[in-house]
Amino acid sequence: MRTAGRERYRRALRREAPVLIGLILDDQDFARMTGYRSFPFEDYDSYLRHLDGLLRSLHTKGTHVAVTLFDPEAYDHYCDSTRRPPDSPATRTGYVAEVAAAGPAIHYTQQPMPLLRSQLAREADRRATWERATDALMDAGPCPDCGDDLAHCAFDRASHTLLRIVEAVGPGGHHLVCSLPTDEGPPLLAAVQIDADPDGELNLSEADALVVCTIMAAGTVSAHSGGLVVRTTDPDGTETVRGWSLREGEPHPLSEAEVFSAYCTDPATGEPVPPEHGVLYRAGLPLPPPLPGDSPGR
Repeated sequence: MRTAGRERYRRALRREAPVLIGLILDDQDFARMTGYRSFPFEDYDSYLRHLDGLLRSLHTKGTHVAVTLFDPEAYDHYCDSTRRPPDSPATRTGYVAEVAAAGPAIHYTQQPMPLLRSQLAREADRRATWERATDALMDAGPCPDCGDDLAHCAFDRASHTLLRIVEAVGPGGHHLVCSLPTDEGPPLLAAVQIDADPDGELNLSEADALVVCTIMAAGTVSAHSGGLVVRTTDPDGTETVRGWSLREGEPHPLSEAEVFSAYCTDPATGEPVPPEHGVLYRAGLPLPPPLPGDSPGR
């Protein structure tokens, strides 16, 4: 009876134990892992098929499953820094646990594998962008106005600026994109969808807003000018695009011609692209004034 009771309690605990799984996002990363003898798969499609079956089985049992990114390059660095053997399932398990604690992770809810991969890639990109923008803020030093960290003041200002933009464009569904060139690597780029009702209530993803505000804050200490573009869908379905330049953290309205040029130019090649049918291109609106003291670094 003691054995039966022990097994019952252990089964109960297993039902409450979450599972972490590392997902290799593409076939190129997968090819790097096939060099390890302890890695059992040779075909990426087969790997995805069996992983999907495992996820569904765990979900059916009521197990909470989180899927995180398995990056072979970061795995190599992990093995070097921990001096653990890379050709080992135990080492891969340890790496996944460490990544999930601080990196991107997606809750598995029986979504199809293509959607799960897309969600994980987006979450990994969002976190990487946030980390790059945060790094740009960390060397900002103290705020000359109040003496606190300039990074903290700049973020508070950016959060208020986001609200000022939404207040200016009014009710509707707003897709806001913020970009900021950098000295190294690609520009910082993030977007947030904000739905504003006539009563002033906002519905948005806090995670997306965090990244956008961090990039806007980084613009406060950057020598580069950034940009803000808002695409608004009105209740009648009309779509309007407006834009602002971002200089020292403060948005400045673009003219209608500047908005059209910015939105109808391929950012990768600089080549013009045709305007979208039915979309209105309008000048950026003047924003409500910032709060008193809401200008760090000036």
